[in-house]
Amino acid sequence: MPRLSDAELRALGHRVVDLIADHWATVGDHPPIRVGDPAELRERLAEPVPEQPSAPDAVLDQLAREVLPFVQHGDHPRFFARIPGPSNPVGVFADALAAGLNVFVGSWTGGSGPATIELVTLDWLRELFELPAGTEGAFVSGGSVATLNALAAARTHVLGADARTRGVAYLSDQAHASCSRALRTLGFADEQIRVLPTASELRMQVSELAAAVAEDRAAGRKPFAIVATAGTTNTGAVDPLPPLADLCRDEGIWLHVDAAYGGPAVICDAGRPLLKGIERADSIAIDPHKWLFQPYECGVVLVRHPGALAAAFALHPEYLADVSGRTGEVNFFDRGVQLTRGFRALKLWMTLKVYGLAAVRRGIEHGIRSAERAEELLRSAGWQIATPAQLGIVSFRRGDDAARHLRTVSEMQAEGVAAISSTVLHGVTVLRMCAIHPATSESDLELTVSALERAWLRACD
Repeated sequence: MPRLSDAELRALGHRVVDLIADHWATVGDHPPIRVGDPAELRERLAEPVPEQPSAPDAVLDQLAREVLPFVQHGDHPRFFARIPGPSNPVGVFADALAAGLNVFVGSWTGGSGPATIELVTLDWLRELFELPAGTEGAFVSGGSVATLNALAAARTHVLGADARTRGVAYLSDQAHASCSRALRTLGFADEQIRVLPTASELRMQVSELAAAVAEDRAAGRKPFAIVATAGTTNTGAVDPLPPLADLCRDEGIWLHVDAAYGGPAVICDAGRPLLKGIERADSIAIDPHKWLFQPYECGVVLVRHPGALAAAFALHPEYLADVSGRTGEVNFFDRGVQLTRGFRALKLWMTLKVYGLAAVRRGIEHGIRSAERAEELLRSAGWQIATPAQLGIVSFRRGDDAARHLRTVSEMQAEGVAAISSTVLHGVTVLRMCAIHPATSESDLELTVSALERAWLRACD
């Protein structure tokens, strides 16, 4: 492959850095979401495989003109849809550095320095969640894979040979879809995945859960995992972790906490009481690309049982004999499905080193306050609060016209001032805002509620 000259490489790099810096300087001036037409984008971008080289500047021009405008900006201060990904520039440049040096963190031999950084960063997270010494983990792509890896460890640790036939896992109707998907991927049939109804607070009901466990044991099945949620995507609700941990202890069941969204709130005074009991989990999934302000992709699985991940995943074929089995070395390919894996830990490590945990804590606290302020503005504007602000999320509605609520989301997206999203709570369509961006201002919240009013009026047509 031909090489760019040193001058060409540096010129390309400088322009890429300028594009990134320009994005950070102006992201709030553009729509938070812009969706392209499928046919138009294919017409603009479809072409035969390029046989001959193109000038780097021309390729970047095309990218900036035809591709990058058509994205959602989870790092926009008025992106309140789903769960934002606020990101931070230090994490961005850490990703660029890891990719630029093509760092491999699958084996100790392939990346002992980066593996050590990953171990150090995992230990920081272990301490923040007050998990015991010996807790192990790995950086993965996101919460979906973190939960998959955790439940694979639970299956091996608790079920053994009964995994495919008798095992039963439990989750609530507010659990993230990735939890059911992970169980299906691991080979569990739908009847082995018990989805339990929540009550008005949209939290798992311990009494209903205990009854389901007793019913399954009486039928000869083997309960093996309870998936609790610490910060649901719909409303930010936290399942009752202490009594769930008690039940798991008494029944010999693995407690997995999907804290992909809400978990980082454990580091601040406003969030810590809500997450009490998370330190008793057997495994935790978190997404630093949400409330730890990292660029995509960045997920983490933590497991309190040393060796449980390796018991589920470790294989040592002959072609890895040279990089396996040395005392004291950690091969992360033993802790998940990936052999080839990049240096995801670098961005979180650099973020914490450059900014400090206190700055991250302030960012999380700001998100909690922003949602509370959004609730006040919505109430003043005449919206009915479906679920009060909790862990940065507030949901609301006006009447029972589900279609109009959905049209309101589309109208706001089309206007381009702010983005919200919809969901369904016990059969009722509501709107929701997730206000976790540390740069979201009072003005941003006011602009969003004003845009919401305009969109609601247009949605009646």
